[in-house]
Amino acid sequence: MANNTETVREPEAKAILRGERISPRKVQIVLDLVRNQPVDKALAILDLTPKAAAPIVSKLIKSAAANADNNHAMNKDALYVAAAYVGPGPILKRIQPRAQGRAFRINKRTSNITVILKEREV
Repeated sequence: MANNTETVREPEAKAILRGERISPRKVQIVLDLVRNQPVDKALAILDLTPKAAAPIVSKLIKSAAANADNNHAMNKDALYVAAAYVGPGPILKRIQPRAQGRAFRINKRTSNITVILKEREV
């Protein structure tokens, strides 16, 4: 017989960016700074971070916060970055000519970035 226990899921707001033209290694450094931080503090950290991925992640967090407010009716002041992770996207393969007619491959990496926001109990 099946159990009738229902799992109550905590509401969460998500924003996903796919195929962004930046290496996942560069994005991971920035995501480590904002994980488990309140949204307003995370945005303040990103404003002062001199990394190429900082404005991208900042825009993604703002999008997830807007999703939380508009789609899930969550309290904006209680939001925090519950999860933030990056994975590899499609790789653009390019060729650079080298000496004696050889070809050198350049991999231009892309990233799939996900940010999940949840409400903290006050």
